[in-house]
Amino acid sequence: MRRAATVKDVAEKAGVSPATVSNVLGGRKKVNADMAARVHAAATELGYEADRAASFLRSGQSRIVAMTVPSLDNPFFTSIIASVERWSNANGFDLIVASANESDAVEKARVGALLSWRPAGVVVIPNSERFPARDALDFSGTPYVLADRAIPGLSADAVTIDNFSAGRLAANHLVDLGHRDVTVCASTLDLSNIRERCDGIRSRLAEGENARLSLLEVGLTFESASATIERWLQGSPRTTAVVALTNFSTLAVLGALVQRHIRVPDDVSLVGFDDYAWMRAAGPSVTAIRQPVEEIGRRLWERLQARMDGDAGEPVHIQLDTDLIVRDSTVGHPDPVHDTYIRSADGAFRAESRTPGQ
Repeated sequence: MRRAATVKDVAEKAGVSPATVSNVLGGRKKVNADMAARVHAAATELGYEADRAASFLRSGQSRIVAMTVPSLDNPFFTSIIASVERWSNANGFDLIVASANESDAVEKARVGALLSWRPAGVVVIPNSERFPARDALDFSGTPYVLADRAIPGLSADAVTIDNFSAGRLAANHLVDLGHRDVTVCASTLDLSNIRERCDGIRSRLAEGENARLSLLEVGLTFESASATIERWLQGSPRTTAVVALTNFSTLAVLGALVQRHIRVPDDVSLVGFDDYAWMRAAGPSVTAIRQPVEEIGRRLWERLQARMDGDAGEPVHIQLDTDLIVRDSTVGHPDPVHDTYIRSADGAFRAESRTPGQ
């Protein structure tokens, strides 16, 4: 069998000292870009893999960071993982990931398991506002940063979008097109980021006359959202526009409308959330709120690295702006005034129907 490559092998291949290899691959000291590139190229060619356990024993410093997310089925969460991984790898850290499978109990167990690896830091997208893993994280003393979902009242670093402004951005687009009957498909109001998006939509609609808002909770998965929206459509609701607040609910709304031969945007305009290739490829292409995924990953890494480096300052909550990407799923509505509220079909899910601002 072929002998595993060593630091010495990489050093000889790159024409540098073993110490330089350790500095480059371990992220211990800055090395000029040309020399670092040679080291990385040599390590890749030789198939060199650092012995993380040995490194930890020698230095007492872990080169592992961990991350937990509510689900690996959600493409938004996996895109954040990919961004954090790029930044962690570029700085000499490996990333290990666990999913809570949409369960608080599983999240608590997964965080406990990840902490047994003694990571240098942890990024968490909390499963819920109950955040049962908090006690284990605080007790361990491991630096951590929250992503996407800030926990009200919790003093911890967090990187999120400005969800209120994102909601207003979607609503403003529809109001400018003449829409006054707007249905919002939210995953669950148990999450603060979803509530803030709803509040942003409501605040913008409240500034107009004769505006009506209906709020449907459709669940956290594509399957639950599809079933709920199907029941809602059975009631033949009168609406001119729909705002879907997650990527799952966006896809579920579009699919349900197509199944019932309700034309987008001729019959109903649609604004989605997140921005993925299928939204550009769909017919019609979907107007969407785009979250700055790469920027979120970069800011998460910066905050985590600062804490790992000993920053003991006050918690920082970073809120990033979103963009509205206008495509073919939204058009102007010539008759913005309606005299009926939108109602759910069977009462099987919680719904709100009222004039915004009341």
